Amino acid sequence: MELSFIDVAIFLAFIACVISVGLLKSRKEKTSEDYFLAGRGLSWWLIGFSLIAANISTEQFVGMSGKAADWLGLAIASYEWMAAITLVVVAFVFLPKFLKSGIYTIPEYLEYRYSEASRSIMAFFTMVIYVGVTIAAVIFSGAITVDTLFQGRVLFGFIPINVVTASWIIGILAAVYVVSGGLKACAWADLLQGSALIAGGAIVVGLAISKLGATPVAELTSGLNSGIIPGGLTDNAGGLTKFFQLNKDKLHMVLPRTDAEIPWTALVLGLWIPNFYYWGLNQYITQRTLGSKSLAQGQKGIVFAAFLKLLIPFIIVIPGIVAFNLFSGDMAQKANEGFATVQGNEKTLLKYEKLKNAPPTEPFTIFECRGDFKKLYPEKTAEVEQYNERVKAAAGQVQPSKEPLIGYLHDSAFALLIGKLIPSGVGLQGFMLAAILGAVMSSLAAMLNSASTIFTMDLYKKYMKKDASQRNLVTVGRLCVIVFVVIGCLISPLLGDPKFGGIFTYIQEFQGFISPGILAVFVFGLIVKKAPPITGIVGLLLNPPMYGIVKMILPKMAFLDRMALSFFCVLAVMGIITLIKPLKVAKSMPVQTQINLESSGSAKVLGAIAVAITIALYIIFW
Repeated sequence: MELSFIDVAIFLAFIACVISVGLLKSRKEKTSEDYFLAGRGLSWWLIGFSLIAANISTEQFVGMSGKAADWLGLAIASYEWMAAITLVVVAFVFLPKFLKSGIYTIPEYLEYRYSEASRSIMAFFTMVIYVGVTIAAVIFSGAITVDTLFQGRVLFGFIPINVVTASWIIGILAAVYVVSGGLKACAWADLLQGSALIAGGAIVVGLAISKLGATPVAELTSGLNSGIIPGGLTDNAGGLTKFFQLNKDKLHMVLPRTDAEIPWTALVLGLWIPNFYYWGLNQYITQRTLGSKSLAQGQKGIVFAAFLKLLIPFIIVIPGIVAFNLFSGDMAQKANEGFATVQGNEKTLLKYEKLKNAPPTEPFTIFECRGDFKKLYPEKTAEVEQYNERVKAAAGQVQPSKEPLIGYLHDSAFALLIGKLIPSGVGLQGFMLAAILGAVMSSLAAMLNSASTIFTMDLYKKYMKKDASQRNLVTVGRLCVIVFVVIGCLISPLLGDPKFGGIFTYIQEFQGFISPGILAVFVFGLIVKKAPPITGIVGLLLNPPMYGIVKMILPKMAFLDRMALSFFCVLAVMGIITLIKPLKVAKSMPVQTQINLESSGSAKVLGAIAVAITIALYIIFW
């Protein structure tokens, strides 16, 4: 991508506007409630846009569009469409209880329902996942997009643009307004960035479908079907016709039971677990709703977000599928050329070349040739598989580690669309870059703000300085943001290794170590009033080893199914403990009187409509 003067001007103006508006709207923040919860004064439209902007990042633009370009196709949209139903449930089941108790953080609720230890355990687990997984992953996914677009360029004449430098640029920009303004700054910045995100996505969809219609069929099918033209498709067909004809196998929501990521069983059970955890119990999402003016405003904002979620697959998933039709050759090239850091097959092939002529020794390593790699490189696949057989024979009972070899770097899908389709010299490239970077900054800012909230309120104030002043709490929160950005930027470049299976899978897989247990503890606590305090502790501590053991014993089981298995096992153990030693009297929860807790009737009607539309979409694309 070559940015013109007008592109650079629009990009800089947008970023400056976002930061300025955020800081201007939050300039009067003085107390911890002001800084961490925006003074509990957010309106529904701010909440709705902020939820989407905090949620949608390059995790989706890179990871989800990459999975759509791969074999999953439209099935990956279940994360979005099922979220619409989840959000409606959160608005009318979870939110009333959270606002009624007056909590700052989700772990705080566990202290009132179970025990102080439960709160601390969840706070610690959440901190580890935020800092080590989600913050680093969001920074990396933004950095890989910048690196793809500007690979080989130099900033200011001496700063090379690569994953490392892009990670630090993204981290520093997001930290600026989080440190200064807290949640209100994030919410107002999200309003601008969320709007740009949706507009930018719509532009990409339009250009991608138009390019599809203008491209000869033989060029579209060369990488995908070895030149085979499906169903007598002609060059004169429109973009939408070509899209549906070329991708018939990818336009289904239901995949076989044996699918490695989203089998149909995950739609029944497994996918609901990360959805309810994410939208109902994930601090950086729920913090927006905890800062609402009233219950009605919070419910309207959440339902508004549910409608926006129904649009997301059309601006992220479909472009990912089209990108593979248009640029599968570029994806194959990127799988083997590498980026400034380790990407694609570069590192793996170098390792293979070093080992292939040497006698197999511990630690034993085999190289897994995935489907697309086998199709593109049959001779190399045969050579690698012969090596694998020698290693397996030498290893005997020892389980060798696996290094994947991929045919296409699918995570480059969205960046290829932007780099190749967005015209230069008219400001669109600058706007798109600003929208994508804004999406990264929104999600990253939300995570930084929430991670600092959990550390400050659940750990620092609870154990380190119980009598901390309001000013001290805000200062600690700001220092946390800086520390977490540094850690995330240091981890980010390491995530390019293909062994993680793509950034979207990396995030979801690692969250499985905590999300089923946390959801089980909350659900059980809400339903079973006499569950004793020990059940909260056991449920939280049981899930990580259980999930890890299942992953080790059944490595081919889809991680969503592992989540479901862990969730129900935790529930079963909590049920047994409660049967043996139930509470004689149910614990009473605190009740705040500052927020209006009257539910919204209009939100209920609109919520029902959102659910109906979701069901209709599943019927259409079943």
